[in-house]
Amino acid sequence: MDTMIINQQSRVDYTRDLEGIIKTTAEKAEQILGLSKNTELSVLIVDSEYIRELNSIYRNKDEITDVLSFAMNELGEDEPDFDEQAEINILGDIVISLEQALLQSEEYGHSLNRELGYLLTHGLLHLLGYDHNNEDERQAMRDLEEKIMSAVKLAR
Repeated sequence: MDTMIINQQSRVDYTRDLEGIIKTTAEKAEQILGLSKNTELSVLIVDSEYIRELNSIYRNKDEITDVLSFAMNELGEDEPDFDEQAEINILGDIVISLEQALLQSEEYGHSLNRELGYLLTHGLLHLLGYDHNNEDERQAMRDLEEKIMSAVKLAR
């Protein structure tokens, strides 16, 4: 999977280690989920103020969140079905508040690496159509999250 990462914030130190967590988690998810090698993902690292603005615009929730996903393959009216044979499978964009990830890692008592890996995994599953609107969906998504997190050695 070709993973493009843009760090657009300066409030939390964004290190090569954190970038490695994103890339490693995306690659392991690609293997576990059986995604094609021509898959492309965009990850935008932002601060809490920016993600709050996006959350307000796109979800009508004027509050800080940790991760947002914007799928490219989400079908709407008059959109063609995804072509598996296409040259590039662009999944979409994942936006992560590194500031919020740091706060949550402290709150949950684990590393920023683990929180960032989890948020990337959670966002990626949303791009692929997984959701948590009911208990069955939530459990299916949770099982995949745990499988991917274990594979990158970031399990609880």
